Amino acid sequence: MTLLLGLVMVFGLVFGGFMLSGGNMDIVLHALPYEGMMIGGASLGAFVIANSFTVIKSSAKGVVRVMKGPRWKSADYNDLLSLMFELARLYKNKGIVAMDEHIENPENSAIFQRYPKLMKDHFITDLIGDSFRIMAMQFDDRFQMEDVINRKIKKHHHETLVSARAIQSMADGLPAIGIVAAVLGVIKTMSSIDKPPEILGAMIGGALVGTFLGVFLAYCMVQPIAGRLEQIEEEDGAMYTVIRDIIVAIVAGHPPGVCIELGRGNIPTTKQPGFSAVESAQRELPVT
Repeated sequence: MTLLLGLVMVFGLVFGGFMLSGGNMDIVLHALPYEGMMIGGASLGAFVIANSFTVIKSSAKGVVRVMKGPRWKSADYNDLLSLMFELARLYKNKGIVAMDEHIENPENSAIFQRYPKLMKDHFITDLIGDSFRIMAMQFDDRFQMEDVINRKIKKHHHETLVSARAIQSMADGLPAIGIVAAVLGVIKTMSSIDKPPEILGAMIGGALVGTFLGVFLAYCMVQPIAGRLEQIEEEDGAMYTVIRDIIVAIVAGHPPGVCIELGRGNIPTTKQPGFSAVESAQRELPVT
């Protein structure tokens, strides 16, 4: 929603201001398809050269994510706290052996099946499963456990930001590509130096559309998309730090309720459920 609102504002105010000041859109519209083909083709071609197919596909998905917004909502964090409470309670009451059927096959786990959206995120299930597997191997130092999980999160975070950085690199190159298109337009104009002044003026104006388009696309469209995508990845990454805090609290031997409260404190403020709401949800959970 914010992406569409921003685009309407950018196009409306930039071109609206241009026309209100007496600007002639005919020259811009005449040159736009050709300049757009050169600038768009060069920037997309350079993007393909600079990135693997995996990054290209993830970048396309990233643009879709910018339109949709962050993946995790308040209800999802509430579900995560309930999921972790069930696992922490089961670990506390029955030990690590009782965890096997849930962490080895989460898709068949009665606990995980109650939270289908969380289960679809493979990094969440892997992070939880790997953490309990390490605990099963007598890895019971909470500081080392925190370090291990931080390394996993850091690696995942680095991989998710590759798309945003690739899009940002495209934005950085667009102004220079616009200059290339403008220079080609000047070359075309110089080859028609014997034309009347009004024709030469229109040709020079068309050439300058290339410079305008490169800067406009870079700073009004592509760079904001890259920045917003990075924000979304940072915001969604809070989900994993909540899991880390709860796992570390479990290793430290705290009761399940305390573990969940420590994790709740790391949820972004705008999506953080209240203590009473979390406690009420815990009372409604079936005992496994």
